[in-house]
Amino acid sequence: MKIGLNMMLWTTQVTEAHFPLFDTLKAVGYDGVEIPILQGNLETAPHQKVAQALRDSGLQCSASTAMPDAAHNAISADAGERAKAVEFMQRVIDCSKAVGAEVLIGPFYQPLGLFTGVGPTDNEQAVGVESMRTMAEYAQTQALTLAVEFLNRFECYFLNTLADAAALVKAVDNPHFGAMFDSFHANIEEKDPAAAIATHGEVIRHVHISENDRGTPGSGHVDFEALFKALKARGYDGWYTIEAFGLALPDLAAAARIWRKCFASEEEVYEKGYTLIKSLV
Repeated sequence: MKIGLNMMLWTTQVTEAHFPLFDTLKAVGYDGVEIPILQGNLETAPHQKVAQALRDSGLQCSASTAMPDAAHNAISADAGERAKAVEFMQRVIDCSKAVGAEVLIGPFYQPLGLFTGVGPTDNEQAVGVESMRTMAEYAQTQALTLAVEFLNRFECYFLNTLADAAALVKAVDNPHFGAMFDSFHANIEEKDPAAAIATHGEVIRHVHISENDRGTPGSGHVDFEALFKALKARGYDGWYTIEAFGLALPDLAAAARIWRKCFASEEEVYEKGYTLIKSLV
């Protein structure tokens, strides 16, 4: 079991300016951080520098990403858009390897906020499996595990529940392809998030600890105790990574629909969030 913090609390591109935060988080007790790897940040050399800074601070890491735009769509009927999505992911996988991550998470299948007005079609599901399998095969060559993220219905339409993600994982059928569980999205979409874990927990390779308003974990109404009990019962022993979004990054805040302050300070998030996770595990 490892406790982590997504660096998107401060930035979407980790640079030397953020390295002092590593020592701060290590002193709190964190095992590592989650490094965002997005469009405009796809060269391996800078990530190698981040990897060295993490080692110097005694931290490990996971990595996260998202499709950059509508031209990168792994479930598109357009083969060119699917190819761009796969190529993008291959570059992200290379950067994830460079930064020292063992797991890469995110909604690899479609751009955020892109909708058709209906749920996924049979063709979208078929080409999605094909695209994910290609990504997983490349990740396997880099000894990296992909953990696909289901999102709530207001952000995507392809995967909205852990059951959806589990079906995709089983169809892809690669040991380096699993699912991630995010308590924020599950709080919206699952009738019983703990029961979903009990039913489909075998596919979970990563967990995001995120409050119902994206604020400090433990300050809202997500039943983290029930989630941790369910995860323990399923034998989960991976990352518990806090994901909280504030107003410091306007583009990210806009994408996550954050326009009011949901926590008093970043320090509150990483200190109280760590205490919560430590008490539950």
